Amino acid sequence: MSDQSREFLYKYLNNASPTGFEASGQQIWLDYIKPYIEETIVDVYGTAVGVIGGGQDYKVVIEAHSDEISWFVNYITDDGYIHVRRNGGSDAIIAPSMRVNLHTAKGVVKGVFGWPAIHVRDVAKDSVPKVHELFIDVGASKKDEVLEMGIHVGTVATFADGLDELNEKYYLGRALDNRMGGFMIAEVARMLHENNVRLPFTLYVVNAVQEEIGLRGAEMISRRLKPNLAIVTDVTHDTQSPMYNKKEQGDLKSGGGPVICYGPAVQNNVRDLLIRIADEKNIPFQRQAVSRSTGTDTDSFAYSTEGIASALISLPLKYMHTTVEMVHKEDVKNVIQLMYDVLLSLKGDEDFRYIK
Repeated sequence: MSDQSREFLYKYLNNASPTGFEASGQQIWLDYIKPYIEETIVDVYGTAVGVIGGGQDYKVVIEAHSDEISWFVNYITDDGYIHVRRNGGSDAIIAPSMRVNLHTAKGVVKGVFGWPAIHVRDVAKDSVPKVHELFIDVGASKKDEVLEMGIHVGTVATFADGLDELNEKYYLGRALDNRMGGFMIAEVARMLHENNVRLPFTLYVVNAVQEEIGLRGAEMISRRLKPNLAIVTDVTHDTQSPMYNKKEQGDLKSGGGPVICYGPAVQNNVRDLLIRIADEKNIPFQRQAVSRSTGTDTDSFAYSTEGIASALISLPLKYMHTTVEMVHKEDVKNVIQLMYDVLLSLKGDEDFRYIK
């Protein structure tokens, strides 16, 4: 990884981009990829696209999503405590004692998710925290003081943790799901540019918004771009740590390589292309089976317009939707390499239909 890439990774991951409020992160992403693309497209909700080789008939997408889970201010008590509701799949269990940043028009306000001390609880009757029980303390003693800080109903709050590294092998932090994907597709664009690759098709490098609340950004941009092929990257569960059931969730391991997905939304011929390229280039990979859907933006692309040939390359991740999400550095490198090599293999006239 170059010094410039590393600087971008930390800046991008440490920035907050909650669902529906992704603009600042999207600007960081666009600023980084600008030297490697020819033009940009940004839709009305903030999905950002870098275009390479525009104007060609055959169109290919590589895609990740930019948003992270967060919380909305839902109610402010007279004595200055803030109650919340989810924005995306935020986990109430991990919230108590976490530090948060509340993003206001006046700037970031720091707060904490408070919780009664163990001394005053009947520990034998302790239960999993419910969202309606959570509260944020910003050091205020009355509602007016909270309002004066710029906090109001609808203010968004994110956990305060940033990017770190563990044992020289892992990246660690919040929102690796899926801004690590945004980093990886940006690195593919950089590699294409620095290696003077001229692709025989138009490539759209897509960083979509609002995945965490229903794949909405991908749904919008897929209809606009109407590509022939979409290769999506997101995270999937590392199932090696305690409390995972491999019989239910599969046998996936950080450091084992990119995960290639099998499922109805994944076009089989595209999936087989990914496997063939991985084998030819000696890129380690793992396999995962899903049921009705992948739960990623792959679904939105696959079922958009008249149907788009789509496949999913996942990055194994530990402890999803926590502030200590972990991904293996070698997996990050190999996902980037696999996407890059797949793009180089395309001739720009592929017909992935099963029956011709």
